[in-house]
Amino acid sequence: MAEKVEKVGLKREEGFLYYIDKDGDIARVQMARGGKKGGKPKKVEKTGIKKEKGYLYFLDKKGDISRAKMVNAK
Repeated sequence: MAEKVEKVGLKREEGFLYYIDKDGDIARVQMARGGKKGGKPKKVEKTGIKKEKGYLYFLDKKGDISRAKMVNAK
């Protein structure tokens, strides 16, 4: 189950992959499609959240930052 970390309400554009970068900010990169290469990452929103070890951080459907506990596969 995921928990919301920060409300941002970011509107996504089609054709881009959104993720939380190492600085805790939201970044996006153009997706590679049909032989075309992707683009360079670009920061979209500065949030500066501190990531805790053992959690996966992602942008949820509402455009907010959420996290889920990672399960260690052995």
